[in-house]
Amino acid sequence: MHDTNIVSRMAPHVPRYLVPFHPKSVSHYFTDVLIIGGGIAGLRAALEVDPTLSALILSKEQIQESNSNYAQGGIAGVLDDEDRYEDHVADTITAGGSLCDKDVVDLVVHEGPECIRELIRWGTEFDRVDGRLALTREGGHGRDRIVHALGDATGKEVIRSIVEMVRSRRNIQIWQNEFTQDLIVHDGICRGALASDEKHGRTLIWAKHTILASGGVGQIYRESTNPGVATGDGIAMALRAGAELRDMEFMQFHPTVLYIAGSSRSLITEAVRGEGGHLVDRNGYRFMKDYDPRGELAPRDVVSQAIVSQMELTKHPNVYLKLDHLDADFVRNRFPSIYASCKKFGIDITSDRIPVRPGAHYMIGGISVDTNGATTIPNLWAAGEVTSSGLHGANRLASNSLLEGLVYGKRAGRNASQGALAMPDRFEAINLQHPVAEPSEPLDLSDIRNSLKSLMWRNVGVRRDARGLEDAIDTIEAWCRYVLPQQFDHPSGWELQNMLIVAQVMARAAFLREESRGVHLRMDYPQTDNANWNHHLPLRLSDLP
Repeated sequence: MHDTNIVSRMAPHVPRYLVPFHPKSVSHYFTDVLIIGGGIAGLRAALEVDPTLSALILSKEQIQESNSNYAQGGIAGVLDDEDRYEDHVADTITAGGSLCDKDVVDLVVHEGPECIRELIRWGTEFDRVDGRLALTREGGHGRDRIVHALGDATGKEVIRSIVEMVRSRRNIQIWQNEFTQDLIVHDGICRGALASDEKHGRTLIWAKHTILASGGVGQIYRESTNPGVATGDGIAMALRAGAELRDMEFMQFHPTVLYIAGSSRSLITEAVRGEGGHLVDRNGYRFMKDYDPRGELAPRDVVSQAIVSQMELTKHPNVYLKLDHLDADFVRNRFPSIYASCKKFGIDITSDRIPVRPGAHYMIGGISVDTNGATTIPNLWAAGEVTSSGLHGANRLASNSLLEGLVYGKRAGRNASQGALAMPDRFEAINLQHPVAEPSEPLDLSDIRNSLKSLMWRNVGVRRDARGLEDAIDTIEAWCRYVLPQQFDHPSGWELQNMLIVAQVMARAAFLREESRGVHLRMDYPQTDNANWNHHLPLRLSDLP
């Protein structure tokens, strides 16, 4: 039996709370349901809260600054008369493999279309052709079943409409630019969270029920499609609070990220390949059929790994997407955001090749939740990318992420609301405190952060092996020994601590799984080993000796 205690050497260096506080130094706020995160899962959860209850959404930055807002491709759902639920389920399981939970996949696929129709009723303007929803296909899907908006800016339109709906509800408040530092867990039950911002100062937010919807971890990597807020805060605070995590070795890398030296990494949606875009190497050779008969429409893990292999083969830092064989007007109208982004660098996507390479995109692992969105801590729920629900298995199917955020956000919100309704209206502020530590030498946080991102990209990226993973574990643990005991009073310090905790767990999980499965590619164990590894890797801090 393989050891699943993947954070054993981390225990002495993980503080229970990130920041010092004393009851007299904080304010108190009371709400029925607390929602941490302002992406699609958190917003959808808030809309399920009973109007007789109060709900508070904490957004780390402006409410529009989330992975959901930057989603390009769309939302997958069985909306065409010729499509079938069984086909969407089969495509999801083919991509994610045997680690997909069939019951969860069935649930999400069946409940998803109504969630999409709800968005339409709330004012989301999905693209249409002749009055009908325009459906497209992406890698891994056997049918056209993906709704999109503004051509290639689906997340922007969805978040716009759902934020308007949230703001129309008098029982829901939104606190923006609010950094949630830790969950409050007392007697084994989640009681709320500790948060901080310039407006409210440091606040103990007491809640009957709490929902974590804080998103992903992409900023742990040098190459990433994620916005700056995606530093794994929710996963780190859940681990510190004692919740179970699962499958932290499964990080999905998007195959096609715009690669321009000195610029931020922009996602080139999978829909570009779904609409007929070709991948070629530096020599103009269309290589994908050498790796998979599905070519450019193979699942993301296959395409990412093929691109890395072709880059190595041609000794070139990227490959290229070409669309010059497609109608130019169609390309400009279908992908207006990508067209504008590339134009800034002198690239006309209707005629020029687009330089691309993989980048960290989506965390498949996360906080373990059941089909109701319940975590292993009473009164704590979770939804969206911060979770491991069983939908994605070892590799997420394209455009299933916003779908999961809608379905699980709705379920978590409904169940948290029902739980809060059943509790009496009596809040008690527990006398918590976390003493101030002795000041230590100042640290160059930017240097450590950049070093961590480079290390993770190099050693815990698309390709992995034991030697590189051991080096990553040892290096991260060395940083943890002097960074985690520090008590910072600003978000950059708290983010770095969270990133170190999550990176260490990811590296150790990747080291333990001695096989290749889905997005987890071990060059020293290139085969899938169902006899030993056809199972999840759960962990929680309380399991440590």
